[in-house]
Amino acid sequence: MDDATHSVTPGAREVTRPAFTFKVRRRGLSPKRQREFDEWITKWGIDRNGPVLDWNEVFGPNREPNRGVVLDIGFGHGESTIQMAQSQPHLDVIGVEVHDPGVVTVLDAIENVPLPHVRVVHGDLVAFLRRVGPLSLTAVRIFFPDPWKKTRQHHRRLVHEDVTAALVDRLVLGGELHLATDIKDYAALMQRVCDADPRLTGGIVDRPPDRPLTRFEQRGLNEGRPPTDLRYTRTA
Repeated sequence: MDDATHSVTPGAREVTRPAFTFKVRRRGLSPKRQREFDEWITKWGIDRNGPVLDWNEVFGPNREPNRGVVLDIGFGHGESTIQMAQSQPHLDVIGVEVHDPGVVTVLDAIENVPLPHVRVVHGDLVAFLRRVGPLSLTAVRIFFPDPWKKTRQHHRRLVHEDVTAALVDRLVLGGELHLATDIKDYAALMQRVCDADPRLTGGIVDRPPDRPLTRFEQRGLNEGRPPTDLRYTRTA
């Protein structure tokens, strides 16, 4: 496949990208917020590098072993992650984000709401995927990933054949892949990539009421960009 090289571990592909799938944004934290970040990430963070994870070890010895796990990729400011974790307490959540302000917002919610069934990966999904075993996720969410609008940047988009195949490897049978974007040609790419994977069944759906409206989505609506939601189920 273009855009990547692959290595295969038993049952779950790894992905190596030659370029970032996210735009590097520099925004510092206040000294107080940085202290909170440093404290909370040691309690609620997961290293992006290391061996394959055991969810019972990640979420604690009293965890019910049959609880589902959601991988929430690129959660931005964290609104949808926090609200969905509150409304779906039966699901454990692994949130992945590279930008400090959003990460500390979710860490704050874990600590103070509290949301003990949420953990955070501060880093790149591509590296972290090596720690997620095959058939271990109930759902994967990718809401409004960096659009990389210019044609010469399209190879940086997260949702391509390589990452999608690797994510589907990690979904349980019956698990769900939920994507959303307000960029029309990215939505078309998402649909094309997912439709091409024979293990997935689904397509474009009406905006689900269980997906919170975030400030990012509202800005797109204000600018005349309605979102497209796609939901797929792993059936094979």
